[in-house]
Amino acid sequence: MRPTPCRVVKAIFMISALSFFFTSLNFFFASEDDLEILYDRDFVVGEYRENLYDNADENSEDHLHWEQEELERKRMMDQLYHGNTKAENGSQPEYLGNLTLTEVKQVIWQKNRDQLIRNLDQFDLSGSESTIVIAVQVHNRPEYLRHLVRSLRKARDIEKTLVIFSHDFYSEELNGIVSSVNFCPVMQIYYPFSMQLHPNVFPGEDPSDCFRNVTREQAMERNCSNKNFPDRYGHYREAKYCQTKHHWFWKVNHVFDYLHGTQNFDGPVLFIEEDHYLVEDFVPVLLKMHRLKSRSCTECNIMTLGTYDKKPTYGVLSRQVDVSSFVSSRHNMGMSLTRKTWNEIKKCGQEFCRYDDYNWDWSINYVGRSCTESKLKVMVMKSPRIYHIGECGLHAKGSNCNPSHHVFQIEKILKDNSEFLFPKRIYVSGYPSVPRRAMKPNGGWGDLRDHHLCISFLDEQSHL
Repeated sequence: MRPTPCRVVKAIFMISALSFFFTSLNFFFASEDDLEILYDRDFVVGEYRENLYDNADENSEDHLHWEQEELERKRMMDQLYHGNTKAENGSQPEYLGNLTLTEVKQVIWQKNRDQLIRNLDQFDLSGSESTIVIAVQVHNRPEYLRHLVRSLRKARDIEKTLVIFSHDFYSEELNGIVSSVNFCPVMQIYYPFSMQLHPNVFPGEDPSDCFRNVTREQAMERNCSNKNFPDRYGHYREAKYCQTKHHWFWKVNHVFDYLHGTQNFDGPVLFIEEDHYLVEDFVPVLLKMHRLKSRSCTECNIMTLGTYDKKPTYGVLSRQVDVSSFVSSRHNMGMSLTRKTWNEIKKCGQEFCRYDDYNWDWSINYVGRSCTESKLKVMVMKSPRIYHIGECGLHAKGSNCNPSHHVFQIEKILKDNSEFLFPKRIYVSGYPSVPRRAMKPNGGWGDLRDHHLCISFLDEQSHL
């Protein structure tokens, strides 16, 4: 029987109806996590492509293709490596302390190449099962850094660790604090694309960039350089916020893949910041968590030393851990990864770098739910082995910005609970459920240049 036009139309209609029915059924029975992933993926890919194509000439039919994007990224990185800042092109060189900006750049690139580990004449860095690596992200708050170093100095078995300080601000004061570390092997690395080293050009604050709150129409009228790339809320990049995510991603890539002393290390790598304060038993506790993970929670891929509880409790809880889904706002402090977990996250590096959120932890949360082979699951100590003392910092100014006050309170808590530290064993006490609401990106990461720079950290050139 020959198909008539009428039968063809009916067949197309029936196929379309069935397709709509099954799609609706899929959506109806989808889990909250699935809906969240659909929501996030649709936003990230959709807005990224929209921004990408908006950058093309409005009168041209040729959009910016992915191959052109890669060429643009290479061009931008070449300019960062070999170009001069606007300050350096002027008649008067800019000084950072006793050194010019150009000299500081040369110093930090050389230090990154040297990969010097100090104190190896006193301590054996064997890389055995009793070793951990600690990576500290440092900005420019020396009063906090001093307290962190003091807490490290008091920690048991600290001499078995390698402590790596990763700086995005160069100063003799900060270098002096790190030089005082004589209780373990120690290394300094420097994030080479900081605001300090690029004061008047991207990734610093370029005067030709759009102000954060100008509208798209105002940006077009003023013809500022990143007019085509606001975030999802219509705001333009703020360098000081973008830098933290850039530094974090560069640092993790650098520690796992480009440092001779760690590129073959498969044990736990603990990521902390300058405004953290560690409890004296954190090293043996983290190693116990690592062994417990191997025995009882092979699906756990992140270990966290503590949360942000206002009233921490010790006692019997001091030897207990919970296992739950990773939530960035709860589990980003004292977070430990192994190379296996990092390799999973690294495969999703482009998704991390294109997600419109200036927070590295929210970006990890996103790729852990939508991209990695397995959902991120965390093992977390119920009694904290790490505290946050940075009430005043990037996001807020508290009423009391003196870290000594917080340290005094923490040390009193620890003294009152000293009998509960150094547990002989730890065990999983529960598997609390975590609310799985659809994530809403915080924005601040719509600029295509930030995507390019972040993605470049996956390449060796950013670490030479």
